[in-house]
Amino acid sequence: MASKQQFAEEVRKAFEEAKNIPKDKLIFTYNGVLYPAATCDSDTFKAIESFETRDDDLMLVAYPKCGSNWAMMLLHSIVHTVHNKEPPPIIPLIEFRAANKLERLKAEPSPRALGTHLNYDYIPQSFFEKKVKMLVVFRNPKDTAASLFHFYNNNPMLPTYNSWDDFFPDFMAGKVIFGSYFDHAVAWNKHLDDTNLLLTFEDMKEDLQGSIKKISEFFGLSLTEAQVNEISDKGTFKFMKENSKQTHGEFGKVIFRKGEVRDWKNHFSEAQSQEMDAKFEACLAGTKIGEMLKYNVHCKW
Repeated sequence: MASKQQFAEEVRKAFEEAKNIPKDKLIFTYNGVLYPAATCDSDTFKAIESFETRDDDLMLVAYPKCGSNWAMMLLHSIVHTVHNKEPPPIIPLIEFRAANKLERLKAEPSPRALGTHLNYDYIPQSFFEKKVKMLVVFRNPKDTAASLFHFYNNNPMLPTYNSWDDFFPDFMAGKVIFGSYFDHAVAWNKHLDDTNLLLTFEDMKEDLQGSIKKISEFFGLSLTEAQVNEISDKGTFKFMKENSKQTHGEFGKVIFRKGEVRDWKNHFSEAQSQEMDAKFEACLAGTKIGEMLKYNVHCKW
């Protein structure tokens, strides 16, 4: 696998190249969904359709800005602790473009910790045929929207929005990268079973040690209390943000922003809050995902 220095250099080059890409070319549509052109392309999407999974693969699935980078770093820390396996320095999302990526993943020793932002319907079928265990991470939709707004505006690889009021209707309509949050949540709610574990961003904020134990036990990775404590100490959002330049290069300051719950109140108008309340009620009220998100606790005006 590439070194951390090589990864940081790849990110730097991507940032520089993005400056010369016209704004209307920074995102593209594939199967009716928007994706970032700097990290995804149709060739990669077609290639991963035949991705070869393994029975012992560890898969993390999350809509963008729901805590995927945080959860993935926790998962890599658990794998490293149990198997003494160094985490790959590339961003391990299967849909992200990288030179010789599939060959490099094929050569990587087990267990492989993989990730994706793809909707359930677009994940390669081999993951389901092999019944690969999947950790599914969600965050309340209001904080997700606020975080994704800043991700757009702080990321040179994506177009910027003039204001939150311009961004909000696009988020609600699913006209953002990786599609509709609610489409993702509704699809996954239909497929939460014994091979999937649902964890929320709010879970990790409220009980990080408990979340680490849930992840390790779900994947059959045994940790001692001392190991849980050690991973927890270095697994707080604050610690990861402070060390993000070393782990993610320049991209670190883009993906690790506040990591707070209820930051949405700094963005939403009361009317926008009510609009999302109605959308949540229509799509997720009474569902397992809806219950675990504790919407009435974290998202009421």
